Amino acid sequence: MAPQPGHQAVVRVAVATLWTAPEAVRAIDRPALADPPDVAAWIAAMDTEQQVGDCVLTQLLLGEQVLVTEVRPDGWARVVALGQPAAKLDVRGYPGWLRTAHLAGPADAAPSAGTLVVDVVRTALRAAPDGPPALPGVVLGTHLASAGRPVDGWRPVRAPGGVDPLWAPEGDLVPLPGERPEAKEVLAVAERLRDLVYVWGGLSTDGIDCSGLVHLAWRRYGTTLPRDADDQAEATTPLALDDERPGDLYFFARPGRRIHHVGIVSAEPHDGRRRMLHACYRTRRVIEEELPEARVATLVGAHRV
Repeated sequence: MAPQPGHQAVVRVAVATLWTAPEAVRAIDRPALADPPDVAAWIAAMDTEQQVGDCVLTQLLLGEQVLVTEVRPDGWARVVALGQPAAKLDVRGYPGWLRTAHLAGPADAAPSAGTLVVDVVRTALRAAPDGPPALPGVVLGTHLASAGRPVDGWRPVRAPGGVDPLWAPEGDLVPLPGERPEAKEVLAVAERLRDLVYVWGGLSTDGIDCSGLVHLAWRRYGTTLPRDADDQAEATTPLALDDERPGDLYFFARPGRRIHHVGIVSAEPHDGRRRMLHACYRTRRVIEEELPEARVATLVGAHRV
């Protein structure tokens, strides 16, 4: 069923990119527009300036729900990403444009019962146990519906747009926890993404930005945080500086400006020195470091989820 305005749809590809407008995409972005998109090749081909182009808003993972608000005949749909809160933009979720080929209509959606989550950096879903990949590039934090018991180390799951179950290595998936995790557990997930390339709007293990790292690490445990750093600050609890602990969040803003950066506290503060794990615009990588003077000058608070 094709996506229809006024109805919900789901992402049917491993990673779909949400754009500011169809006209904003660049020639370098073609791999991300293909069906299926090749996000890894897209990011690998970009130089450091192209990695921070402002045409990308965020990314959506396999199975994410959207509300379709407009469909164009040229293969684009305006949507609201319902699982990525963005109160300052739309109370329903993050608005932007997706390729319609990357969506499946609600009649093609996978059931939500028996939810599992991908717990490795990347996996592939296969049409049969140990068969060739049918849906490669499924990333950490992707939620999948169980389709039955494991068989010889392979677990069947249901994916949007398909009738028959697909198969993933049993060890790549874990049940979503029923309780909120400890912050240090979330930090451990984020630490697995050290050295990942920084991409503005990125929300996958192919490339990620600062607030995407925070959002994805908590999504791994079934907790939904807003997509952008300033909204994340509003949705979390402020702490007195020096009360922060590993897994809490540091927020940064220039005088008179809104919050522009977030990092995950990676060590207890000591003698006024602080450390964090973050997707760093300057180095274009996810790094763990002691806050340099420039960061300390813009630190506006520590928060707890």
